Amino acid sequence: MLERVDIRTIASSYGETVTLQGWLYNKRSSGKLHFLQLRDGTGVIQCVVFKGDVEEDVFEAAGHLTQESAIRVTGEVRKDERSPLGFEIGVSALEVMHQAEPYPITPKEHGTAFLMDHRHLWLRSSRQHTILTIRSTIVAACRDYYDTNGFTLIDAPIFTPNACEGTTTLFATDYFGEDAYLTQSGQLYVEAGAMAFGKVYCFGPTFRAEKSKTRRHLTEFWMVEPEVAYMDLDGDMDLAEDFISFIVERVLNRHRADLEALERDVEALERTQKPFPRISYTEAVDLLKEKGVDHPWGEDFGGDEETVLAASFDRPVIVHHYPAACKAFYMKADPADSRVALCMDVLAPEGYGEIVGGGQREDDLEELRRKIAEHDLDEEPFNWYLDLRRYGSVPHAGFGLGIERTVAWICGLRHVRETIPFPRMLQRLTP
Repeated sequence: MLERVDIRTIASSYGETVTLQGWLYNKRSSGKLHFLQLRDGTGVIQCVVFKGDVEEDVFEAAGHLTQESAIRVTGEVRKDERSPLGFEIGVSALEVMHQAEPYPITPKEHGTAFLMDHRHLWLRSSRQHTILTIRSTIVAACRDYYDTNGFTLIDAPIFTPNACEGTTTLFATDYFGEDAYLTQSGQLYVEAGAMAFGKVYCFGPTFRAEKSKTRRHLTEFWMVEPEVAYMDLDGDMDLAEDFISFIVERVLNRHRADLEALERDVEALERTQKPFPRISYTEAVDLLKEKGVDHPWGEDFGGDEETVLAASFDRPVIVHHYPAACKAFYMKADPADSRVALCMDVLAPEGYGEIVGGGQREDDLEELRRKIAEHDLDEEPFNWYLDLRRYGSVPHAGFGLGIERTVAWICGLRHVRETIPFPRMLQRLTP
């Protein structure tokens, strides 16, 4: 029985006759030769069909293959110095599993709207394949980091009875006659997990009904959110920079060639090493002023301000102690200055903005109740959350890292729509 192998491991089958299964990526013909570019999801390899090596009907079938036709190819693995893989297949047999219809995505230039309408097919292109392969590595790195550092995975619910990041960005739905919302964050639930297990994380989709069309925003995105009992703001910042450095190192080790194919400046990523520079919000406002940006103290930073701040450093920068008024109700105020919160954001360089947001949580019951009222939130849906302050409350901290912005930064992409298989944006619900 012939061995079936993947293209990415083809080197181990040099000199052997193997069977590959996949789709026709490209084709050119020259007299008695057909050169078939076969992709199988793990790579692309050239399969050479010589008229003298195959049956007449096989040679004819190869000549009539259309792009993305599904085929099974059998042949000898031969060296080919011109190939990026260093190998090619000398075809002895070919089976057409499905003859594809004319493919809508051609080598000519297509507009973004057209490509997004055909996102289910656009995923097959080499660029999109590379981006999503790197995303897969980033996701695996996130899990590996926490799984090997004593964290317990706590799956947070998608349906929630209350807001976490503000009531104006909620997707509401009917839950058997009750009001329910798609989660904005798993944070409140992993706080409960931290009180039970000490160090936990959740990893899942989150939803924000923001009417934003910027290149940094999606209405559905993925976050990994660690939470640690007995951790303060300094420990939270230490965890964030260690985590981000780990992810970048993993991607550089496994995807350097892929990053270069995306024309990413790899040297910029190599500078992502601990320690990250840390500046307070107040210092950031002063820095903006030095750069010619007059930003009023007390207002949150937008994308433009984040870009200016990050451009002042050669690696991610941590901005901490933002004004409490522009942060969520659960952020703990600084005991030394109640105007600011014990919170932090990690800003990626090169204009990619915030990739991490987090901080120390309010652990005092009455103060948390006061803040819930101050934010005009109904206390009743938060009763379970308040219980965490009634039964063994301790200082604790955590953060959320957005996968899509992280992928955009590491891959050097202009827009987050290419960082997730099927993006959901303000005016994009299909496919």
